[in-house]
Amino acid sequence: MESVMQFKMLSIYCLLLILAGCTPVDKAKDKSSNLVWPAAPAQARVAFDYTFTNADDIGIKKGFWQTLGEFFVGPDDARMIRPMAVASNKQGVIFVADPGVRGIHRFNLSENEYDLIRLKDGKELPSPVALVSDQNGNVFISDSKLGKIFWLPSGAEYAEELKLDTDLKQPTGIALSSDGKHLFVVDTAQHQVLLFNKGRLLKRFGKRGKGEGEFNFPTMIWHQNGSILVTDSLNFRIQKFGVNGRYLGQFGQLGDASGFHARPKGLATDEAGRVYVVDSLFHNVQIFNSTGQFLLDIGEQGRGEGQFWLPTGIFIDHQKKIYVADSHNRRIQVFHYLGTE
Repeated sequence: MESVMQFKMLSIYCLLLILAGCTPVDKAKDKSSNLVWPAAPAQARVAFDYTFTNADDIGIKKGFWQTLGEFFVGPDDARMIRPMAVASNKQGVIFVADPGVRGIHRFNLSENEYDLIRLKDGKELPSPVALVSDQNGNVFISDSKLGKIFWLPSGAEYAEELKLDTDLKQPTGIALSSDGKHLFVVDTAQHQVLLFNKGRLLKRFGKRGKGEGEFNFPTMIWHQNGSILVTDSLNFRIQKFGVNGRYLGQFGQLGDASGFHARPKGLATDEAGRVYVVDSLFHNVQIFNSTGQFLLDIGEQGRGEGQFWLPTGIFIDHQKKIYVADSHNRRIQVFHYLGTE
């Protein structure tokens, strides 16, 4: 018995020596690459920054007690399995919706913490496919299998159901108005966009079809500057609406060349109004100007840096960082826009 205790104490002492020699490194800041788009001799507009699949990849180190526990019971390495959507906020937190782990990865860079977010009592989120964060750090999550919207208060340990007065069939993309008071929800199965305020349905628009303001299995949505963009996936286009649902325009069509669409999914805009569209079957991100004119594409099929395999979600933060959910490569890739107007 005494020898067992001595062995355990010796093990702990060795672990302390190992930990003492470990100096945290912010891998997200250390990575560098010469990958740019378009390639030389053209003027570079977008550059690759880094990629990550778990907390350690971006410099989030495990605490002493977590490391000590894993020393005896084995590591608990929460890696991405099928990341579908990504978002970050001004508080230095990155969120990744991952149906593969049936939850939300929360990477808190400022606090050096990682959490896997689910529901109360450890209940799982079977199909989280989209998320959006408000100015206060609260996060809203859509789960297409449960047919519900959940919200994660800033710093909370688990997500809670957002009570709505209207049933949803297959919620996918979600977006918030600039003041955070209105929630837009894409319901793919109903071919509609629904607008809520504090859980109360204010408006719904759209129906199945190919005409202006009609949808054929819409998926994702993005709000900026008083208008919303919707990925009308199986009509192979992006449609633009006012926040009241008034149709404003569209761009895109089915094709196999740059500027066309094969399976458009996630979309986002930057501060200059450029529209970034993730195309899962093209395995790339296409960039358009605010009127829908094609500008540039990023990536190709593959597993290397700057390559994609069935990517889905995208998010652009206030620092021009472009986060892409590279779903079947099980990672998030990060780029930044560096071109002039």
